[in-house]
Amino acid sequence: MSEARIKSVQCMSPAGLHQMSYKEWGDAANPRVLVCVHGVTRVGDDFDHLARALAGYYRVVAPDVVGRGRSGRLANPQLYRVPQYVSDMVTLIARVTAGNGNDGVDWFGTSMGGLIGLALASLPGTPVRKLVLNDIGPTLDPAALLRIGDYIGQELRFPTYAAAAQFVREVSQSFGEHTEAEWDKLARDVLRQEADGQWVRHYDMGLALPFRSATPESTRADEAMLWAAYDAIGCPTLLVRGEHSDLLSRATAASMAARGPHAQLVEIPGVGHAPTFIHDDQIAVARQFLIGT
Repeated sequence: MSEARIKSVQCMSPAGLHQMSYKEWGDAANPRVLVCVHGVTRVGDDFDHLARALAGYYRVVAPDVVGRGRSGRLANPQLYRVPQYVSDMVTLIARVTAGNGNDGVDWFGTSMGGLIGLALASLPGTPVRKLVLNDIGPTLDPAALLRIGDYIGQELRFPTYAAAAQFVREVSQSFGEHTEAEWDKLARDVLRQEADGQWVRHYDMGLALPFRSATPESTRADEAMLWAAYDAIGCPTLLVRGEHSDLLSRATAASMAARGPHAQLVEIPGVGHAPTFIHDDQIAVARQFLIGT
């Protein structure tokens, strides 16, 4: 199987234009497209294993959401929010489906990527035909959000790759058990070395600003809007929850199975936030829902 192709698409925000990079796997002419979108500080490389497993059926497209990885940065960091990300994804979908006779896509979203998919799938005329929400829902645990916000905003520099990789591993323990090689890839994908030899995380520190400006009132309003969006989804939906997740509670997952699109719920044992879908048993869950085999 050929390796991924790295491409980019130009998107627009109220502050100007920016580039969004994406990886594309599989036959470039395949009209069946699966869009895979990562968590808040991760990158499209997270889906390399899943993409290889599904590229015989899909053209798999995995973007680096703006502000992360190979993509550009926003001139106004307060725009690092779901509405901007949804706008960028509409542009991406228009690009990758142009001329293939099929303007619909399936969607796999981990954490933040799931919120983007949830919002997009709720819109009239949405291109989303099947939706996988990986450990995310409309109600988010405040303590978990605080933990994530603190993690995002730490402007850390490491003298060696080993030190940086150890940090990524320590803050990612909720991903569950992985081999040494898997931990190395999970770290290497989100680290970069600067000209002075120091290692840093590969995202814009401005991502933390929207978290810092959140208030209890804005958080409640956001939750109400997300539930309204979830209830408007009409496509088949799979909700994956890590057994020990501190971001998606069992109560929220049960509510999602009982309302809106009545999501099919699968819990991954021994994992917190969020399942990585690197391992065959997790990939099989996605394959069964998306393809039926």
